[in-house]
Amino acid sequence: MRQIAVVGAGITGITTAYALSEKGYDVTVIDRQRYAAMETSFANGGQLSASNAEVWNSWATVMKGIKWMLTPDAPLLMNPKPSWHKYSWMAEFLANIPNYKANTIETTRLAISARDYMFDIARREGIDFNHETRGILHIYRDRKAYDAAAQVSKLYAAGGLERRAVTPSEIRAIEPTLHGSYYGGFYTPSDSTGDIHKFTFGLAEVCRARGVRFVNEASVERVTHTGKGPEGTGVEIAFTVAPASEDAAPVRETLSFDGVVVCAGIGSRAIASGLGDRVNIYPVKGYSITVMLDDEASRNGAPWVSLLDDKTKIVTSRLGKDRFRVAGTAEFNGENRDIRADRIRPLTDWVRKLFPEVSTERCVPWAGLRPMMPDMMPRVAAGAKPGVFYNTGHGHLGWTLSCATAQIIAETVAGAMPVETEAPMLRMAAE
Repeated sequence: MRQIAVVGAGITGITTAYALSEKGYDVTVIDRQRYAAMETSFANGGQLSASNAEVWNSWATVMKGIKWMLTPDAPLLMNPKPSWHKYSWMAEFLANIPNYKANTIETTRLAISARDYMFDIARREGIDFNHETRGILHIYRDRKAYDAAAQVSKLYAAGGLERRAVTPSEIRAIEPTLHGSYYGGFYTPSDSTGDIHKFTFGLAEVCRARGVRFVNEASVERVTHTGKGPEGTGVEIAFTVAPASEDAAPVRETLSFDGVVVCAGIGSRAIASGLGDRVNIYPVKGYSITVMLDDEASRNGAPWVSLLDDKTKIVTSRLGKDRFRVAGTAEFNGENRDIRADRIRPLTDWVRKLFPEVSTERCVPWAGLRPMMPDMMPRVAAGAKPGVFYNTGHGHLGWTLSCATAQIIAETVAGAMPVETEAPMLRMAAE
């Protein structure tokens, strides 16, 4: 049986491990955390949103970014400190502006495909992840923003997504708890929300029950292509396992596999470089708060329909009756996981203004690093060397796209490295 390693136990790594195990591979997942989904897949905005598939490569986004650069609480913030990686990534981002329409349409198609896979997995495996199928409502405060969204809707329609324009009165009918004045909106009833951590952790347990091996608390130091397997495949993965106690020393190990799928988020760039591939991922930080709805007024005053506020770039999801997730911002500041109070405050202020009945007395702040490619498209492909594959770089849509890209990369692996279902002697006997 072919032995495949998956580096990374976030949403893309776990869905990839599941898809590979379904095809009959012997799968090992290696991750530096103790449990699955403890980094970027821990507390995102929760939206499974084909209606947010628009890529960012446009001059409108660039102009907004320039305007926001000196505003600490702006939706998009860039640390101007010089960095070759950051500015070369930005140059590639600008170079992909001509691909804006085509990439938005393709991402929409991928998102629609992904939802079918995810819903089927959750149903078959009995995974409870606070899934709400009430749609996503985009709200706009002025005509200019609304008209721009109407143009984006045409791209979504080309990708197969139906969303409809709604009036201010329809907005109030769709989500009665929402306060404020709005020019109009767009509603996508087929979109939904859920808890990414609960889904990923639950699917990891399913994988474990199916025989997938997990090597946790293991920091990958290098992945080396050996070429010792059939057709030149073969890799060695060297990693350090965290000590079991304060008195123990870290343990260094090296394991060999027929192939590897790199799903390591922002760590994928360094791994790819060591394998002779270029995967130009930049970490784009996002923040969230999970508001604990401890009292009846808060539970009644929090929305059940998921929202995207275009002006503030804030998204929401209701995670069961007792939790309300609010997320947003994009911060270009390197590999920095600090939770800044000045970036959390706009999220709590937003809740206070739009949902005044909701208490933010007890809320949990979080920050995660989105692994973003300059063209805003995930890298789902074979590497230059036999047996090396990538499923990474999903940016702000990892939760939305993961189940589709997992299937794509599993098919790619199967085409390049077919599963050996019979031992050679058995095949000879049959002949």
